[in-house]
Formats: sequence, structure tokens, C-alpha cells
Amino acid sequence: MARLPDSLAARPARSGTAMALSLLAAVLAGASVAILALGPRILDTGDIGWMLAGPLGPDPVAYWLAWTFFRSTPWTLPPGLNPAYGLELASAIFYVDVVPLLALALKALRDVVSVEQYWGPWLVACGALQAGLAWRLIGLATCDPLARAAGAALFAFQPMMINRMGGHFALVAHWLLLAGLVLCLRDPAGRRQGLAWTLLLGTAALVNAYLLAMTAALWAADLVARARRAPRLPARAGEAVAVVAAVAFGLWLGGFFSLFGPLEPIGPGYGATGLDLLAPFDPVEWGRLLPALPTLRHWEHGGSYLGAGSFLLLSAGIAALATGGLAWRAALARHAPLVVALLAMLAFAVTNRVAIAGHVIAEVPLPALVQRCADLLRASERFFWPLAYAMLFAAIAAVAARWGGRRAGLLLVGALALQLADIGGGLARYRALVADAPRTPSERLADPFWGEAARRYVRIRAVPAGNLGAHWEEIARFAALHGLATDAIYHSRIDREALGRLRLSVTAALEAGRWEPGTLYVLRDEESLAIVAARFDPARDLLARIDGLTVFAPGWHVR
Repeated sequence: MARLPDSLAARPARSGTAMALSLLAAVLAGASVAILALGPRILDTGDIGWMLAGPLGPDPVAYWLAWTFFRSTPWTLPPGLNPAYGLELASAIFYVDVVPLLALALKALRDVVSVEQYWGPWLVACGALQAGLAWRLIGLATCDPLARAAGAALFAFQPMMINRMGGHFALVAHWLLLAGLVLCLRDPAGRRQGLAWTLLLGTAALVNAYLLAMTAALWAADLVARARRAPRLPARAGEAVAVVAAVAFGLWLGGFFSLFGPLEPIGPGYGATGLDLLAPFDPVEWGRLLPALPTLRHWEHGGSYLGAGSFLLLSAGIAALATGGLAWRAALARHAPLVVALLAMLAFAVTNRVAIAGHVIAEVPLPALVQRCADLLRASERFFWPLAYAMLFAAIAAVAARWGGRRAGLLLVGALALQLADIGGGLARYRALVADAPRTPSERLADPFWGEAARRYVRIRAVPAGNLGAHWEEIARFAALHGLATDAIYHSRIDREALGRLRLSVTAALEAGRWEPGTLYVLRDEESLAIVAARFDPARDLLARIDGLTVFAPGWHVR
């Protein structure tokens, strides 16, 4: 990509101050994104009401549950295992998107500081890192302080990132993608490029699988590009070994390898949540300046809208390329591996079911093995993000090279203002969801029975077992608050074979009248209720409907 000839080192001393102020403004703007989206209360690590009251859906509840079980569980090997949350279905914190990077660190500090929720500060930090790394990325194209600050803020106020603050907190770490683009595009590559990639990918392994996959694709592109310029096979091989080892170690820490059988994802598989070709232009709930477009309305929709300010920037970039005679073909050729990687991720995002304006216009059947592998990253629309950020940077680079950094800065200020005007309604909608949530959520299971049950039992089973089954939240919250283990869970992935074995074993035990010692049962279907009703002893056991749940408490009447 083009870079202006000016350098920070060659500018007057006051330019250093201007750059520092530019970076500070960018970081503060980025940090403000989560506050503007969800309100300042998210910074209170003791406030869990905004997560548990339900305005952001079930995912934040699952995060808090996994963290609550995890922080009170003794250390295991690997450290990310979470055995009390799931019993036979338990896996690890990696499969509940709790940001293992923070969960492991805060668990290590649990005797020093008690943290009920860390996701609010995490979201603020992600916004600040997003802007800071965008500032660094834009610095590859221009040294103008205004352009860097305003451009970084535009990168931070992206619906692609902000949309994830509505429940997918780990996925807000788009700064990992920007860091990857910096490493791909900086020229010449730093002498410690391999070390930088090793640290970045090792960190991504402790944040989120989707972001890890995207960042790994960027690393592969950079590795190929450097090998083309200077083969140095031993060094490249050593870097590959180091990166793979760092990723494997990070995944091991988070408990990724705790599941062995076929993994069953929540929701539809690959192909059902692909990128509609009009999705980047469809404002959905995020834009108020542009009309809504007919696109696929699956559960990922709205996560690819770029915003009116971004469209202004991209239009200016196209104009600069068309009128300036810039050597953009040479830039594309120089970064061909990166372009290939970005286009490959775009193709994965579109999936084998190509859609435009809400209509599937082509569908290519996938082999069963390919389908199963792709299902692991089924929410494929997300793979559009790296290309989107690369296009925004390319537009800034083109404008700065054609008309200079100062004019680029003025353009970016206008684009930022337009972006804020466009997405202001979406930000207000998110704030409204959180603002009225009580600081302490109401207790779902209020009958005195539950307090006594918590003293008499050590685990609570939901029958039949299942992921995201009926009443999972009430059961799991009760278990978490009272220190009981439970198989009422919501995990992003579970082992189908383990689930089948658990259902068979529990059903067999109930049919034989073998009540598991220390276990309270919640019966979630008529079949289980009929089995227990035919075999329990009313003089010893309790079978009752309490707070909307069918409860079987073996030995309840025995004192």
C-alpha cells in the first residue's frame, strides 16, 4: 500500500506531541464506544443485572454461569476445564466464549480480588485497542495526526464490531484482525515478525475460535509473502513451528481439547448464515440514513453493515484510484497472498449458498466431510470482517496518496460525523436495552423449597439432558448461586455421543428406581415424569410442581 514520504522521526519536535495527542484522542474515542452503546454501568464489575436480566439474550447469562462455576472450581489440567458446569456434558471455558485469556487470569487472582463480571471492562478495552491499532494501521499510509485520529475513530464506530456488544462479547476483539493487518502490511516487516505473529495468534487462541481462524489466515498470507521475497526456509519453518505451538498451548489452556467425539453446534450448520452480497449495504437496525434492503434475515444479519461514513470513505478511495493514476496494481501484486487470503475468507463467508437480496441464486452441495468441518465455523458471515477493514484502510491509503494526508484528515472527520449520525439510533437502541435492567436480577426460583434443597443436595440434574434445554437458565442459575453441580447447560459445542450416553444412563437408572445419591432432579418431559411417578415412594420422596418446574427430590421426607 502507498505510504507518504514523511516520517515521524524527521518532523519537528512538536509533531511528536501532535502524534501523542492524536493517539490519545483515538484511544479515548475507541474506549467510549462501549459506554455509548451499553452505558457506564458496565464498568462496575459487581453489576451483573445488565447481563442476567435478559435484554441481551441468553449468551451473557451463559458467560456469567460458566465464569461463576469456573472461578470456584479447583484448578485442573488443563486449567480451562469446568467440570461442575455440565457434569458428564462438561467441557471447558473455551466452549462458552468467556474469553479464557481473562477468565484464567482472574481465577488465578480470586483470593486477591472478587470479580462478578469482567465483560464490561473487556468491551471498553476492546474499543480502545481497536482504535489504537487502527491508528497504527493508518500510520502506514499517512502521518497526518488528524487523519490518523479520525480514521481510527471511524474504525472503532463500526457496526461490525458494535453489533457484537449485544451478546457476543468475545467477538468484539476485532483489534486482533487489525493487528494482523498491520503485520501483513508494514514494510519492511519487522525483524521480529515471527515473534509478533506467535504472540498474536497465541493470544487469539485464548479469545475466540472465529477470530483465531481469521488471524491465522492473515498470518499464512504474510508467511507466504515473506517467503516469496526471501525464502529463508529454516527461519520460516521455525516460525511456523513456534506459531503452531503457541496456538496449541493457548487452546490447551482454554480446554479446547476436552471434547473428543463429534461436536454438535448450536443452531443451523454452515451455509445457513452466509453473507448476502447486499449485507454490507443493508442498515437493518444500525443505520438511519440509508434504506433497508432485502437480505437474508438469519440470526447473524446486521453484523456486516459498514455505515454511511464508511461508504463515503470507500467512494472517495475509488475516486482517488480512478483519477490519480496511483500504482494500485503494483500494490495488489506486492500483497497478492493477502488479497488471496481476504478473498478466500469472503468466499467462505458467502458459503456454498450464494445469496443476493435475500434470494439464494446458486447452491453447490458439499461433501459430508467438508460440511462437518465447515459446521465448526458455521456463522460464516463473520469472515467478511477482515476484507472490510482492509478495504477501509486501502481507501484511506488511496486518498492520502492522491490528495495528501491533511485533506484525507478532513475527509475522515466528515466520514466520522456521517457515521455517527447514521448509527446513532442503533447505539441508542442498545443503551435502552441495558438501562432499565436491575442491578440485581430477580430470583427465578423463589419458593422456600429451593433454599432447603440447596442444603440437602450436591447436584441438580435436568432430565432429559440437553444443551439449551427447557428451563436450563433457572436450573443453572440456582446451581451456580448455591454451589451445586448441574448438567443444565448452554455451551457453544457439545459432544453428541456423550449426550446420548448420558440420556440412556439416566433413563435406565430412573427405570430401575436407582436414585443417584445427593441428586435433585428436574423432569423436563412427560416420559421422565411417568417413569418417576410409577416408581417413587411418596413416604420418602417428593414429586411436585414448584415455581413452574417438575421437581423430584429423593429422600426429601427422610430427616
